[in-house]
Amino acid sequence: MLAFTDADKKTSPTIIGAGCKLTGDIKTDHSVQIHGHVVGDINAETVVIGRGGIVEGKIIASSLFLHGTLDGPATVDVANVFSHAQMTGVLSYRTLNITANTGLECKLAKRKDTKDK
Repeated sequence: MLAFTDADKKTSPTIIGAGCKLTGDIKTDHSVQIHGHVVGDINAETVVIGRGGIVEGKIIASSLFLHGTLDGPATVDVANVFSHAQMTGVLSYRTLNITANTGLECKLAKRKDTKDK
């Protein structure tokens, strides 16, 4: 996971720690790590939902690393779904990597559109 500040680029991740509940949207050009509970939408470069982390809302990101629970749609370039991950909603992706034992109850939609950047 991306847990350290990059002094050269003057960037740091947004981290919602275990035991923390945030209600509201998160928008950043950098990474977001969720180890607690977020009720709201997330728009970021990279979103990491750690084991035990819960997001109830929409995610828009270049990269998604899903170890925990996502209840809502996600539109990403690269989706990495790990064992014990849970998701409901629509997962729209360009590249999808899934490990065994995931609890996906979502619709998968491979995107073929060009990147907007």
